[in-house]
Amino acid sequence: MDTKLEVVVLPVSDVDKSKAFYAALGWREDGDFSSGDRFRIVQMTPPGSPTSVLFGEGVTDAAPGSVHDLVLAVDDIDAARAELVAQGAEVGDVWHDADGVFYHGGGRNRVPDADPQRRTYSSFATFSDPDGNGFVLQEVTTRLPGRLWSDFGADVAALADLLRDAEEHHGRFEPTAPKHDWANWYAPYIVARRLGRTPDEAYRAASAALEATLPAPTS
Repeated sequence: MDTKLEVVVLPVSDVDKSKAFYAALGWREDGDFSSGDRFRIVQMTPPGSPTSVLFGEGVTDAAPGSVHDLVLAVDDIDAARAELVAQGAEVGDVWHDADGVFYHGGGRNRVPDADPQRRTYSSFATFSDPDGNGFVLQEVTTRLPGRLWSDFGADVAALADLLRDAEEHHGRFEPTAPKHDWANWYAPYIVARRLGRTPDEAYRAASAALEATLPAPTS
């Protein structure tokens, strides 16, 4: 049975101020519900994320601002940082860890700028909400083998982006390919990309998978 991380509860001091902050970042409002005068929940979801944050009144006894190191995966660390700054977040400069694996706690071992080799998982930037709950942007360009992107669910934009990616690379393949059903190329390409393969790796996987479906040449 799938067990998906659904919600992270954030302790905040001012529900409306927090809601306005996350809305300005472009996070989707999933709900704002109240029960009586002392219980309210607000759920917001980052673009493309299967996991939401939930905050409000009466939902946690934790101190406001006490949640840290919530990692947000992004395709491009510089573009993501610039977008968040434009939306009003105070985002620190991009950095990487000196050891290049993950990052050390407490800000130790940080080196300015993105990872020099621009390795996936290795470049970071941080920001906080009005109470100090902390987020870490992490640049993820290629997933580790077997580490799937989440199911698309209702995220039409994410699926559309992947279909456009498949269309672009299928355009390289089609001019010299034998006559074929394009779906037999698109499907393995998309699966390979969701498994974390690079576009070139997915291209080769899709081409090989298609060739396996074609009838053997006759003499």
